[in-house]
Amino acid sequence: MNDCEIIDPRFRPLVLANAALEKLAEGFRWLEGPVWFADQQCLLFSDIPNDRILRWTASGGVSVFREPSRFANGHTRDRGGRLVGCLHGGRSVVRTELDGCITTLVDRCRGKRLNSPNDVVVKSDGTIWFSDPPYGIQTDYEGGKRESELPANLYRFDPRDASLTVLADDIVQPNGLCFSPDEKRLYVTETGLQFDPATHRGILVYDIAGDGHTLCNRCAFYQATPGNADGIRCDESGNLWASAGDGVHCIAPDGTLLGKIHTPCPVSNLCFGDRHYSRLFLCASQTLYAIWVNSRGAQRP
Repeated sequence: MNDCEIIDPRFRPLVLANAALEKLAEGFRWLEGPVWFADQQCLLFSDIPNDRILRWTASGGVSVFREPSRFANGHTRDRGGRLVGCLHGGRSVVRTELDGCITTLVDRCRGKRLNSPNDVVVKSDGTIWFSDPPYGIQTDYEGGKRESELPANLYRFDPRDASLTVLADDIVQPNGLCFSPDEKRLYVTETGLQFDPATHRGILVYDIAGDGHTLCNRCAFYQATPGNADGIRCDESGNLWASAGDGVHCIAPDGTLLGKIHTPCPVSNLCFGDRHYSRLFLCASQTLYAIWVNSRGAQRP
């Protein structure tokens, strides 16, 4: 358990003494957006500056899934098993149909172009929730320089009627997203500013109102140091696993840091996958890592 740091005794049963951090592949530019396809036993992830989506399997290693990708970033799967992704270059959220065709779901709000959708989650009712900071249009490295036409909002898109709703417009650069297992809470990483209890920076948590789509009771949840949290995922017990500058932080639902999995470089995003969704895949700068844990991911698209 050399890669794991036990801070709270509750973390010990969540990790394995005989499971080490494994390097799966390296030599990329900046990795993001991992999503596990259990039916195909593969991981898809983005190498944003190289403008491609990559595919990893245990038997075949890494191959190119899509190139160019229009600078794809975050991914998830919808209730039909289709890939849903955020495009920096396309300034849109798209869906890959089962026949391979790509459908643009949303690229505008009230007639104005989105910034550069970053991360995306799909609720059990089929609605698509995504963050839209301007990171992909601030440089040519991860998309292309453009002027922002909209604030950095958090959105909910309903594919049944193509309606788009602003969920929150007061987050400074909303980034990673994750529902609690019961979908009563939404976690959002805010990467625009450092944590400040007076202004609720860092990882935020919202209650989801009884209507299933209104956010309320915004609270400061946790600040990952060093660095900031980016990608986040919940396990079945409601613990939040967050990327950080020194690896992965595991946080209890009450906001207590339980422990860390240390990595040689900062982690930008992560997801559960493989057998029983009990393996963490880590997009860590230029390297793809994985580690088996004694906890199962909550979301299994």
